[in-house]
Amino acid sequence: MNFTYMLKCKDESFYTGWTNDIQKRIKQHRQGKGAKYTRGRGPLKLVYLEFYENKEDAMKREAQIKKLTRREKERLTEKDDWKWELQKMGIQEL
Repeated sequence: MNFTYMLKCKDESFYTGWTNDIQKRIKQHRQGKGAKYTRGRGPLKLVYLEFYENKEDAMKREAQIKKLTRREKERLTEKDDWKWELQKMGIQEL
């Protein structure tokens, strides 16, 4: 399973990325070992997540989201059905 995700930083900015291990990647970001952009911008909150079978699709979606306007990104974060999918995978909270 691959994921495209968005984090909201303390300064209200968004960070978008992709990973094949969402739990590990979020932990890395929060420990300051993730992307340079998120270092020093914590606390970080996972606000959006999409699921993909292959990394190519996840990477493609990451690029698409990064091109969205702030308002379009905010609209995406209003959806929370991804939380149920995480629970089905046995992941309670990130």
